[in-house]
Amino acid sequence: MASFIERMCLHIVLVLSVFLSITQAVDRSNFKTCDQSAFCSRQRAMKPGQSSYRALLETLELSDSHLTLQLQNNNNKVRLLLELYRLQGNMTRVKINELKPVKPRYEVPDVLITDPPTEPMSVVVQDEHGVVLSLGGEDRRLILSAQPFRLDIMEGPQVLLSLNSRGLLAFEQLRIRKDTISHKISSTVGSIWDKIKSVFSSKSQTDTEEAGEKEDTEKHDEEKASEGEEEEVEEEVDQPGMWEETFKSHADTKPNGPSSISLDFSLPGVEHVYGIPEHADSLRLKNTDGGDPYRLYNLDVFQYELFNPMALYGAVPVLLSHNTHRTMGLFWLNAAETWVDISSGQGSGEVLQTDVRWISESGIIDVFIMLGPQPNDVFTQYASLTGTQSFPPLSSLAYHQCRWNYNDQEDVSAVDQGFDEHDIPYDFIWLDIEHTDGKRYFTWDNNKFPQPKDMLQGLLDKRRKMVTIVDPHIKVDSSYKIHTEIRSRGYYIKNEDGGDYEGWCWPGNAGYPDFTNPEMRRWWASMFAYDQYEGSMENLYTWNDMNEPSVFNGPEVTMHKDALHGTWEHRDVHNLYGFYVQMATAEGQIQRSGGLERPFVLTRAFFAGSQRYGAVWTGDNAAEWGHLKMSIPMCLSLGLVGISFCGADVGGFFKTPSAELLVRWYQAGAYQPFFRAHAHLDTPRREPWLFGPDNTDLIREAVRQRYTLLPYWYLQFYHAQRTGQPVMRPLWVEYPEDIATFSIDDEFLIGRDLLVHPVTDEGSSGVTAYLPGNGEVWYDVHTFQRHDGAQNLYIPVTMSSIPVFQRGGSIICRKNRVRRSSSCMENDPYTLYVALDSQGNAEGELYIDDGHTFKHETDKQFIHRHLSFTANSLSSSDLSPDSQFPTASWVEKVIILGVQKPDAVTLTTTDGGESSVEFEFDPDTAVLTLRKPGVNAGVNWTLHLR
Repeated sequence: MASFIERMCLHIVLVLSVFLSITQAVDRSNFKTCDQSAFCSRQRAMKPGQSSYRALLETLELSDSHLTLQLQNNNNKVRLLLELYRLQGNMTRVKINELKPVKPRYEVPDVLITDPPTEPMSVVVQDEHGVVLSLGGEDRRLILSAQPFRLDIMEGPQVLLSLNSRGLLAFEQLRIRKDTISHKISSTVGSIWDKIKSVFSSKSQTDTEEAGEKEDTEKHDEEKASEGEEEEVEEEVDQPGMWEETFKSHADTKPNGPSSISLDFSLPGVEHVYGIPEHADSLRLKNTDGGDPYRLYNLDVFQYELFNPMALYGAVPVLLSHNTHRTMGLFWLNAAETWVDISSGQGSGEVLQTDVRWISESGIIDVFIMLGPQPNDVFTQYASLTGTQSFPPLSSLAYHQCRWNYNDQEDVSAVDQGFDEHDIPYDFIWLDIEHTDGKRYFTWDNNKFPQPKDMLQGLLDKRRKMVTIVDPHIKVDSSYKIHTEIRSRGYYIKNEDGGDYEGWCWPGNAGYPDFTNPEMRRWWASMFAYDQYEGSMENLYTWNDMNEPSVFNGPEVTMHKDALHGTWEHRDVHNLYGFYVQMATAEGQIQRSGGLERPFVLTRAFFAGSQRYGAVWTGDNAAEWGHLKMSIPMCLSLGLVGISFCGADVGGFFKTPSAELLVRWYQAGAYQPFFRAHAHLDTPRREPWLFGPDNTDLIREAVRQRYTLLPYWYLQFYHAQRTGQPVMRPLWVEYPEDIATFSIDDEFLIGRDLLVHPVTDEGSSGVTAYLPGNGEVWYDVHTFQRHDGAQNLYIPVTMSSIPVFQRGGSIICRKNRVRRSSSCMENDPYTLYVALDSQGNAEGELYIDDGHTFKHETDKQFIHRHLSFTANSLSSSDLSPDSQFPTASWVEKVIILGVQKPDAVTLTTTDGGESSVEFEFDPDTAVLTLRKPGVNAGVNWTLHLR
């Protein structure tokens, strides 16, 4: 009984500490700085030029697929194996590992979608100083210098990128601890003496003397060898934290000793670098000279601070560099804790240069160099390695209503009815951890949610859906089926002593499934079957939270690094955990439908490749103007590294927003890819109609704007799934030579054609937006006023809207009949917004499928059309003649911006029929409105302006 009481007291203390911590900003003392991380501190203490590696050119071997070469540390003579690959698509891969490690080092699996295809290299010249290799064509070469070891990728006379130019390559080889070696030596010597005594007792004196001399010689040789071995080990000077490390009260045993790696890259002519999310910081990465490096280590951080490089919930080790001539990328494939140092300044010859240094605790060096040269080329290159953003169900791009927690079925019904009563559309309502039976996931609280299927059916009748949370910490309870199954199958992560690893999280004492185990993932996926997840239906989807993993009583609120996933330590795989949780959950949703339905899974923790499995959000933000502002660069950074389906909690998770902040956040969130309101349980209720009728009207309008644009959002995600291009993107992606765009992170583009500048300052009466593109034309989507590009434009604002512009030369399809959910709008008609460029031309696309299945892939059931306005004619033509999909949607209106008044408008269809079309023209705005062309959205047609 006392043990139970003690456990409950500990649970209460832990939960109280969690809630106390969320009333203030993050307690940074809970999380390490580089100085408090032994391996980061060791590596960072090494100064440029101190790397002691040279290339042993005599070991070079060149095959059709790759080059291998040994590197030697001049200090301890340890050798590394370098493998260099020229990959298809203008990429280079460099792998460095120990030549003969005492045990295997971890190499990240499952992130790459395929073994990247290679292209041949050839030796141009080789001498004692190095090797010059051709990377295709006459201009692109790779120069390998022998001593000190260095790689330069050249294009003509220009150095694009240098590897180890600052001499910061470091590789802490795996080794046996010295006291262990001494023990083995003593045992060996003792064994020899035992043999000698045995010989003495069994031989004659003469034989004994001869044997003794022989054994003495052997013993002398063994001792000499042992002494030499011991001396060689002693050259490796142990430093604090190499074999064990303590942070606060948490000890980290390191049975493999020091294993960290480091490598530097230099980017001549580069001032702007981006990526390596997740950090609550500016879009352009800052110099880390004099401060902490950017940290990549998935952590549960309550109410994170802004503008610092500390780690957050996800880690994508991809960095992009950009200047007016070229965009490139670096993908550091390592799942261990990683720190990234960035330094910009004058390089050799007074040329501006950015230096990037990667430091990881374990694993190998495996880096992909993506040479662009254009931004979209880098997106394609990275997508070829890790895959593209999954194509989400159309409804998941609509509005989501969430709270920790909706109390019960009656509460859900009341909120659902409130949206109808206030004429605000929504598609998903969410339930947090309180919906379960005592935080036992895959269950329902029988008192609060006694009939979950009835609740889900009520939503389904309105063509709406629900998301429930399923976290990866499993309550240790012998009566809980999920726990007993995982334990009996041996699927839990283990302690160093082989027992199940347990920590504290929302249910109290919890086990943590080993999602790195494919068998565990398959079993987890099977739990989403309708006959396993009781009360679930086809309109129930999933939210994976706390999957960093979060361990309330663990070091840095996460798992001990010496926990074991099979033979691998948690330190090797940490940043992959959330990736695997989302993978298994998404597969479970697909399997439950027999492979027919597309999944929707939201995750908080993520890694490179997570885009293949669903959406992410920016975690536990706060109801503050700074957090609203920060949501823009945080999502932009994620889009640059492949994760397009990103959003921030509308209104802020912690604290209570003012009515003004809440309205402005809805207006901004309506133009971000994942659009969900969410709030902490200690905050007042904030359904959209609770802030007075005027604010309800403003929020309603923001949500309705999102619904009208769903066809455009869906098209952008279709392209993202095919090409890897970000949906929400920085201006420089589309205007790579416009220096003015390089540091902008308070406005953004959706696709190519919509520019959005949210209002993120309290009491703002106006914003200044930069309209890019010399010769471009931009139209205000609210007033249709035309503006020239390449200018800063001051825009007065009221609470009724935020500045949004459509690019001249584009055609955007909307559905202006907004209903209570996106599914209810399936067969509604389209309105085409044709924004002419300065030459009087425009083009766009329309994509339609069933919105939720994989039939667009398996059966080619989709419509993809090209819309073009040229020579005063607007036409629709088929981009997918081999596909078939019927649609009841039609074109009810066409609005043409920047056009002259015609005398007549006629419609020509594929059957040769011709009819006149009614129109109105506004001479003040040069807007032509064509009413009811009445043509089906899936057929060819042409509108002629005469």
